[in-house]
Amino acid sequence: MMDASVPETMTAWRQTAYGGPETVQSARIPVPRPGAGEVLVRVRATALHAGDVHIMRGEPLLVRAFFGLRGPKVVTRGMDVAGTVVAVGPGVGALAVDDEVVGELPGGGLAEYAMAPVARVVARPATIDAVVAAALPVSAGTAWQALDLAGDRAGTGRRVLVIGASGGVGTYTVQLAALRGAEVWAVCGARNERLVADLGAVRTFDYARVDAGASPPELPAASFDAVIDMVGRAPLRALRRLVAPGGCVVMLSGEGGRVLGPIGRILRAGLLSLTPGPRLKPLAATAKPDITRQLLALVVEERLRPVIERTYDLAEARSALAHVDAGHAVGKVVVSAG
Repeated sequence: MMDASVPETMTAWRQTAYGGPETVQSARIPVPRPGAGEVLVRVRATALHAGDVHIMRGEPLLVRAFFGLRGPKVVTRGMDVAGTVVAVGPGVGALAVDDEVVGELPGGGLAEYAMAPVARVVARPATIDAVVAAALPVSAGTAWQALDLAGDRAGTGRRVLVIGASGGVGTYTVQLAALRGAEVWAVCGARNERLVADLGAVRTFDYARVDAGASPPELPAASFDAVIDMVGRAPLRALRRLVAPGGCVVMLSGEGGRVLGPIGRILRAGLLSLTPGPRLKPLAATAKPDITRQLLALVVEERLRPVIERTYDLAEARSALAHVDAGHAVGKVVVSAG
């Protein structure tokens, strides 16, 4: 079944070769038709994040083995999508035309319409704006999974250090850790310390002044039950030094070469974890619609607040990608398609 108002063609931002934002071009292409287990969504908003940039650039080169050797297999960026179902494919019984949904897709969000596997989307509550909803699945879902990986070391009565607290994942990690009852300390840019404190951090530090990897007196040894590292630059031994016995370091990113990216750091973490001391736990977050539902409920209850730095129109999608590519976005960047 398809809404009769769906046009034959649509605007989509596409790239056929890896590179910077300049490789992403606007084009008129046919509107896709949903297959079995799929729905066609009229895109209302798409949030961007670092993963979109890594795929756009094809870096580290290792990602090309999964996303396309010469260019991305999915030519339109944008995984976090909120929109309206306008067509359903065979075998889709859970959703119908006109349902409002949000979810993490394989890509395709920077367009007027996007194809979504029905298993990847959930209902969007009427009280949550599409721009707000789109900002949740990947970044907030990653923060949730990071805290789950830390377990009770990031729960009630525990002290958690969040490194990279003002980014898309970081702003959610601070809030969710505080909601779980943890005492949150946070490292971020000086201009964002007030924001991060408002989100729930009891102490904040300017990363330019307090380097977690340099044993600063502001971050005493063995004073944290968990460290959640979004940046991946501090030496692993320095991060372990910060953690009390029985605690852990959760690694969400990592500096590395152009070929393997963070893989080398992950391997070093595995070897180091074989020695006595706190565990180093790399996280590979995945799409989990059940977590998205719980995040939406927290937003409805006004217990979780997406931080949206800027909203672009679909016609400005390349500029939005360039802003995320620059690496200094605060919270989330969202493209609105109306």
